[in-house]
Amino acid sequence: MAEIEREAMEVDVVIVGAGPAGLSAAIRLKQINPELNVVLLEKGSEVGAHILSGAVFDPVGLDALIPDWKEKNAPVKTEVTKDEFLMLSEKGGFSIPTWPMPPLMSNHGKYIVSMGLVTRWLAEQAEELGVEIYPGMSCSELVLREDGSVKGVVAGEFGKNPDGTPGPAYEPGMELHGKYVFLAEGARGSLSKQVMHRFNLCDGRDFQKFGIGMKEIWEIDPAKHDEGRVTHLMGWPLGKNASGGGFIYHAENNQLFLGLIVHLNYENPHLYPYMEFQRMKHHPKVKALLEGGKRVAYGARAVSAGGWQSMPKSVFPGGALLGDSVGLVNYARIKGNHNAMLSGIAAAEAAAEAIAAGREGDVLEAYEVNLRTGPVAADLKPVRNVKPLMTRFGLRVGLMLGGFDMWFQTIFKVSLFGTLHHKKSDSAATGKARDFPKIDYPKPDGKISFDRLTNVAFSATNHEESQPCHLKLADPEIPIRVNLPEYDEPAQRYCPAGVYEVIEGEQGPKFQINFQNCVHCKTCDIKDPSQNITWTVPQGGDGPNYGNM
Repeated sequence: MAEIEREAMEVDVVIVGAGPAGLSAAIRLKQINPELNVVLLEKGSEVGAHILSGAVFDPVGLDALIPDWKEKNAPVKTEVTKDEFLMLSEKGGFSIPTWPMPPLMSNHGKYIVSMGLVTRWLAEQAEELGVEIYPGMSCSELVLREDGSVKGVVAGEFGKNPDGTPGPAYEPGMELHGKYVFLAEGARGSLSKQVMHRFNLCDGRDFQKFGIGMKEIWEIDPAKHDEGRVTHLMGWPLGKNASGGGFIYHAENNQLFLGLIVHLNYENPHLYPYMEFQRMKHHPKVKALLEGGKRVAYGARAVSAGGWQSMPKSVFPGGALLGDSVGLVNYARIKGNHNAMLSGIAAAEAAAEAIAAGREGDVLEAYEVNLRTGPVAADLKPVRNVKPLMTRFGLRVGLMLGGFDMWFQTIFKVSLFGTLHHKKSDSAATGKARDFPKIDYPKPDGKISFDRLTNVAFSATNHEESQPCHLKLADPEIPIRVNLPEYDEPAQRYCPAGVYEVIEGEQGPKFQINFQNCVHCKTCDIKDPSQNITWTVPQGGDGPNYGNM
């Protein structure tokens, strides 16, 4: 095929991803120098369409970026009023007192928010400063300089046939070139993954760890609603099968933000994270809240959980990784949006200084130093051992040891454990099907719990069916030849949107990919035991269309 010719646009900084990190970087760049030409590209149909987060929001990043955010009517209004932790058994449970917990775990002064609404508001602030934001623009390729540094990205390619060749309405997109390129794609972004490999950014770092976070929004009986109440759930239904936990946040307008995070280092390939979430809702303490209410939205996304020791180097020739592309979620606090914003601010300041000095295309070491020594480091280092301790010792013992370690570091600024390490990737943690029992999940009742496809309809997900499948198999035979006999093909279960099926036919089993259902969580790219699936971007605007997740 002949080489595709594209128009090129030259700007100062190209930012991929309109989440809290990318938007914060764009705003800070224009605050420093209004003359900078900053372009932000978002694959969702609009800013916020692909944003999903719990979320209890720490405003420290917003305070640093826009100190008068309250006067500017930011959608950050529901302050946390009650904070509780519940350890569940199948039929009951007990509260874990919060007073023994270190101060960093407190949600006092934090807010229950929709990050979809927050990012839409941030986009308004960015555009007022002159940032050019282009939604519906998937960035499918990197553009390199002759010296190998990252020069830009290819954005807005549309109209390919299913086999990848240009169709009759093909649009080649264009190249966006910048002095620096920021990748703020969230967890397991496709371009970020390429950059990590190309520039060996993960050398000397631990494996990144992930969870699959599933969330529903419910409108509940006002008599049961307690605006500002935050509840975190541990124990049942996951038990010894997997680590993770649930959350219930009482937001404004009688809405409940309800979800479960299942960490993807689970061993039993029969585990079905989505059905664990649905089962959780039938616990008496949860079901009582939901009865008489209605589910209004559903979504899912991968969440980084490796923490301090899993952060790749954040800079490369020509650009930087921001936010959850680096893996800045605080596992113990279940928060990452504040660190995403702080990383965006730091990257912007490093790039603005470099451009003012006449530099471009080099390595922004000042940003890496900031992440490793500044406020993000102060947030992540004290909790770095919590997940390794939970992995090694289980929930209850790990919880006690993790609490001790956080207190010890709070007081003495050092850990008796040093830095514990993640020993294997989430895909490698998957065990063989023959070594684990199958799990019998109750059928959804259609009132409190729902099947996957019914719920996916509440994510407003859509993909143009004539385009190439954006879920690439390195070897199409591996799902049936290897994964089915060895692991009972776990893609049938770990996907929270029912994308993958094994269909029985006259010629034997067949692996089917229903890419139209994909909510862009990227769990398949992470958990596939053969590492045979690569998630790439579909054409721009496709995927979920979350309202206020």
